Amino acid sequence: MLLPQLLTALRLAAPETLAEPWDKVGLQVGRLEGRRPIKRALLTIDLTEAVVAEAKKEGCQLIVAYHPPIFAPLTRLTDGAWKERALLTCAEAGIAVYSPHTALDAVRGGITDALAAALGAGVCVPIQPRTAKRDEYKIVVFVPQAQTMAVRQAMAKAGAGGIGNYRECSFESPGTGGFLPVDGAKPAIGRVGSRETVQETKLEMLCPGNALAHVLAALRAAHPYEEPAFDLFHLEPEPTPLTEAHGAGRLLTLNEPVSAQTLAARLKKVTKVKTLWQALPAKAKPIRTLAVCPGSGGSLFEKGPSADAYVTGEMSHHGALDLRERGSVVLLAGHTQTERPFLPHIRRMYEKAGAKIEWKIARADTPALG
Repeated sequence: MLLPQLLTALRLAAPETLAEPWDKVGLQVGRLEGRRPIKRALLTIDLTEAVVAEAKKEGCQLIVAYHPPIFAPLTRLTDGAWKERALLTCAEAGIAVYSPHTALDAVRGGITDALAAALGAGVCVPIQPRTAKRDEYKIVVFVPQAQTMAVRQAMAKAGAGGIGNYRECSFESPGTGGFLPVDGAKPAIGRVGSRETVQETKLEMLCPGNALAHVLAALRAAHPYEEPAFDLFHLEPEPTPLTEAHGAGRLLTLNEPVSAQTLAARLKKVTKVKTLWQALPAKAKPIRTLAVCPGSGGSLFEKGPSADAYVTGEMSHHGALDLRERGSVVLLAGHTQTERPFLPHIRRMYEKAGAKIEWKIARADTPALG
């Protein structure tokens, strides 16, 4: 797959519009026109020099790093610091780097839902619901019938025409175009001062917003006319109850209450950690409601609903103390330990969305703490 086509699939699985406003999701390293085929990609939580070395060894053309390696602004890109070296090596080797981060947390069926499902069956809703914005357009272009296929293929290669698990999707209808070239024009058909009519095709294709500029450039390059005629329509999200299912964190109401010990055992099993940080109230009670957030959920829990227990990777001492003193259980498994077990889940999400390439999970990706 070419990079624009692959990015369409990744964004279909986890729309970047679902990410937190402060996040830095998206393509961080790579050529936007993406003409180099991508056959193999590496999934990792963090982009380190060891992970980049593994990607090179495995012959990967793409690294999907869950945490954005470019988060705080970079002032230079040299070999003077490890993160800069990792990014520089990717650029030199032609390895693209993409980060989904909180978009994968918020999307329905993403990391947060997977973590919640591992902790027990029940009703699961977002702590902070967020409606998915639709950053998508419909391009309608009028093309001489003989050149329709060339224009359609050029637009598709640049990232247009993706619908679910289908690519190069378009609609065509015939018609007659008319124009009058005036002084200064260089018409591909006809001559200046003579009115012309041409049998044309009305070609319609969908295009994600982040590929729009490249698709329009490809359209103009492939179109035979000096001034291609096209319409651009911004699409609104489909009104559906599922749009309420996205958002940060999850509040899980268990079908059957569990003890703190049982919940801790489930968390250890899914995260594969031997030790948890626990804040347990003096009087333990059965846990029915459970607030869940992978990574660092402290700030989310401060604003979220009350729950019998809170599960995340890390939070502040004072935040955990406050929740404990209010009678809730707090279980912390380590920041990336609540994210890394779900790399295979992310791979399945991407494959289902149409990213039909070879996916590898980084072996060199390890927790910084734990």
